[in-house]
Amino acid sequence: MLLFSALLSLGACAASGPAAPAADTARRAAPQLPPEDLSRFRPTFPAPKPAPAVAPAPARPVPPTNQVNAQIDQRLRDQAFTNQNVKYAQGYRILAYVGLEKDKAMAVRRSVISRYPEETDYLTYKQPIFRLQIGDYLTRLEAAQALLRIRPLAPRAELESMQVNINKRGY
Repeated sequence: MLLFSALLSLGACAASGPAAPAADTARRAAPQLPPEDLSRFRPTFPAPKPAPAVAPAPARPVPPTNQVNAQIDQRLRDQAFTNQNVKYAQGYRILAYVGLEKDKAMAVRRSVISRYPEETDYLTYKQPIFRLQIGDYLTRLEAAQALLRIRPLAPRAELESMQVNINKRGY
């Protein structure tokens, strides 16, 4: 009986082992050529001619003539008149001081004004806080450049987006 069970287990192991690769019995068809020659129907094109290596002459600018007519000229004058009345724009100011002590705010203001007299300053008091703002800048780039100049005088200064006065004399 023991011999019989050993034979069965060997037979089961042999059946579960790696099998030899099966032979490929499927036939592969040889590539077939089309039944007729269609090359005579294909279009043929001549080779492109090489372009001559001549540099084009530089074009002369043509001055515009009568590009502004009376109607456009009137609209431009109206827009210029409207722009003269604009006093404020969205821009940036430097917030140089925020705090409770008026003496510190005035000290920062004096130091900034003595060093940069062309800068405008705005000292506001809303109980109990003093706020010192410096300058009227239309672009963030201008404000960032001025902030770098003012940082040694007011180390905690930062940029603040707000409505600023437009300086008509500077433009």
